[in-house]
Amino acid sequence: MGSPKKPIAVSMGEPAGIGPDLALLAWANRKALCLPSFYVRGDYTLLSDRAKKLGLNMRMEQVPADQAGSHFSKSFSVVQTGPALTDRPGEEHPDTANSVIAAIEACVQDVSEGLATGIVTNPINKSALYKTGFSFPGHTEFLGSLAEKYWPGQPARPVMMIAGPELMVVPVTIHIPIKDVPVALTEDLIVETAEITTADLKGRFGYTAPRLAICGLNPHAGEGGSMGSEDHEVIAPAVARLRAMGIAATGPHSADTLFHPPARANYDCVLGMYHDQVLIPAKTIGFDESVNVTLGLPFVRTSPDHGTAYNLAGTGKARIESFATSLRMANALANPDQL
Repeated sequence: MGSPKKPIAVSMGEPAGIGPDLALLAWANRKALCLPSFYVRGDYTLLSDRAKKLGLNMRMEQVPADQAGSHFSKSFSVVQTGPALTDRPGEEHPDTANSVIAAIEACVQDVSEGLATGIVTNPINKSALYKTGFSFPGHTEFLGSLAEKYWPGQPARPVMMIAGPELMVVPVTIHIPIKDVPVALTEDLIVETAEITTADLKGRFGYTAPRLAICGLNPHAGEGGSMGSEDHEVIAPAVARLRAMGIAATGPHSADTLFHPPARANYDCVLGMYHDQVLIPAKTIGFDESVNVTLGLPFVRTSPDHGTAYNLAGTGKARIESFATSLRMANALANPDQL
């Protein structure tokens, strides 16, 4: 019998959003949801106040990170990170931004020190962070920087995946304007993204020979060059390179016929050329069940596939399915030998 599983480190996320609600409600329903052990990096005072707003009568404890896993069955464990905060659901306040950033980094550091097996990050409000000088387009890019900091010498090339029960997708370009996509899109970038995706599908998801469907950029994958040159000048050569490398890649495919059930039977993951091209179908097909997974890192990171939902914070109406799935997936990806 293996050693006990380490807990998952959870960042509290945007304090005014539903991140605190999700963590609290998930722990309150941990047995019904079959959740692995986890603890939260954030502010104990705010979480305690939010629990009261939600009508949750639950035991909470402040604990050091190295003891958090052992307390999971009997108490909601909080590792205090940052100063005490006032609980103001739905009200954005820039003075909380540093606490949000600190919680994410502390979770990553916990994994690097062997205190946690992986991390789940709750939703953040990036615009609030930008006002304090946060220089990363989003979670994904920030996590790549943290990987280089805490795993020096190990390659880190973060790739965003949205993984649901019926569809897994990866955008090749992520948080950039549509007008910048054609310039950013290169043959090397497509190949590198596909290589990282294939490696993690094999190493963490258990696929022996994952099949990748590569989207075109333009309508009808360029219609033979009549609607743009990128599909036959950039994407098709990338697909040819991938196939020469032994990766089961096909394309470029017209995105408008790639996501109905018969098409989905022909691949394991879709690589899209830009964010909304693949995230719209992924969220439409499995909004509550899909999870944001960061590939290409030396640690496991998942996240609910939705935003901060200020209007639901503190109401008890936030749906916890995606957060619960994020916890279960992080645990499965980090502990494949203990499943």
